[in-house]
Amino acid sequence: MPDRAHAIAEEALRTAGVGHLKALRAVGGGDVAAAYQVETDVRRVFLKVGAVDHPFDAEALALAELAATQTLRAPRVLARGTAAGAGYLLLEWIDLGDSGDWDAAGRQLAALHACTQSRYGWNRDNTIGASPQSNSPSANWAEFFREQRLRRQFALARAGRLARLAELEQAACRASDRLLAGHVPLPSLLHGDLWRGNLAFDRGGGPVIFDPACYYGDAETDLAMTRLFGGFPERFYRAYTVARPPAAGSEGRVPLYQLYHVLNHANLFGGSYVAQAAALIEKLDQCR
Repeated sequence: MPDRAHAIAEEALRTAGVGHLKALRAVGGGDVAAAYQVETDVRRVFLKVGAVDHPFDAEALALAELAATQTLRAPRVLARGTAAGAGYLLLEWIDLGDSGDWDAAGRQLAALHACTQSRYGWNRDNTIGASPQSNSPSANWAEFFREQRLRRQFALARAGRLARLAELEQAACRASDRLLAGHVPLPSLLHGDLWRGNLAFDRGGGPVIFDPACYYGDAETDLAMTRLFGGFPERFYRAYTVARPPAAGSEGRVPLYQLYHVLNHANLFGGSYVAQAAALIEKLDQCR
């Protein structure tokens, strides 16, 4: 959509007041939005374009909340809105390097998780990938995780006619209640979707996080996600645990917290993720 993308970029630049369009180049982005490097007469910026009702407002709020913690770096939001029948989000452009300081990433994630509030959830719903994510506030972590995380994914499985998964709902919720009984973590600010593709390093080696699915919950959920889909190096975990030692029983909760993301991938992509989710539930349900 070259002409349309140019029109959207021009409107976004006018809204942000960051110069005039000189060049537009498509770059690698996520599954639900197109991404562009925008060259202006002043600076480079990063443009995401999606459907007119795409929840870029939630992403902008999350990025701003993460940035306000002054822990892990997140791209600065320059503008968001609609143009040419599409939604857009304009962010600062960050030049990325091939590698960086994983120890700093661990320490800074621990510092992010030290930012807490009194209840689990967030001030609005958002998305996890392309799926809706409900963040209705709760004072009970076990209840929040069961109702707002697991049951929501099983509802998607039923709607998507994934009968093999849908019939495992009670087993998954039973295992969740057992594993989280008596576990009362502080409600930490979470990235929410912290896999290897959402953390990179700037040219100075400093960590940068992208594409958040923020809410307040158990910090262990972010760590569990880092161990899926590629994983992080061991030095990251060493630095994190020095700053924030693990709670009792944390290792046993890892597969439960990973289940949420595997279920989401099963709902979004099907295929082997359905079998992976089913096997994970069976394993959790057998552990007594």
